[in-house]
Amino acid sequence: MQPFGHTITDTDIRGLFVAANGWEARYKALIKLAKQLPPLADADKTEANAIHGCESQAWLVATMDDTEHWQLHGDSDARIVKGLMAVVLAALNNKTAPEIQAFDMEAYFAELQLLNHLSPSRGNGLRAVVSAIKQSCQP
Repeated sequence: MQPFGHTITDTDIRGLFVAANGWEARYKALIKLAKQLPPLADADKTEANAIHGCESQAWLVATMDDTEHWQLHGDSDARIVKGLMAVVLAALNNKTAPEIQAFDMEAYFAELQLLNHLSPSRGNGLRAVVSAIKQSCQP
């Protein structure tokens, strides 16, 4: 597995979105992030790994390493959803369960100015991704 968050962090995402002027630039940044997120193996695209609450198909694989840090890998069949997953994974990957539970995703999304431009169904899907991660990564 090639975890995304080891190479791109929430600090990188914040910098990318601060530099993006307007929604169109943020949209393009999401597409670029989607292309950088490594694809999930077809064998992992199962019902057990499915994220429910997304209109698109989306999957999450969460495993804890020997140092009790969670390695997260996600994928979606929709580019924007995959880009949004990349934003979430950059913030939460390679963190401990208490760090994941404590991370303020709503503040992070507000800082990135994401939610006000997403359709309600995409916003709900984004929250479903966060919820799936937090449920998978219990302390």
